[in-house]
Amino acid sequence: MKRNLVSALGSGSEPSPALFQKILSGLQNEVTRVAATGATDSKVVAALEKFGAEAGKAANAADPATAADNPAFEKAGASLSTACKSAGVNVTF
Repeated sequence: MKRNLVSALGSGSEPSPALFQKILSGLQNEVTRVAATGATDSKVVAALEKFGAEAGKAANAADPATAADNPAFEKAGASLSTACKSAGVNVTF
């Protein structure tokens, strides 16, 4: 996902909605997969599920890039970063 985004941004042209849809769908699938491996009472799992849901909403929008640029998605990413940090893992979403 990251490679696709970096490549698109490095091309000098505006990334297409289809590319953002692919990236956000991949993100949703990956965090959902990871969440399924954790304990159901885990704060990290809950945060992964929320973040994945927000990624999925944005991926399914007509303009995924614009849809991803919203307070709910930003809050879900911040909550995930906080939950991970509480578990001893430093990440930024």
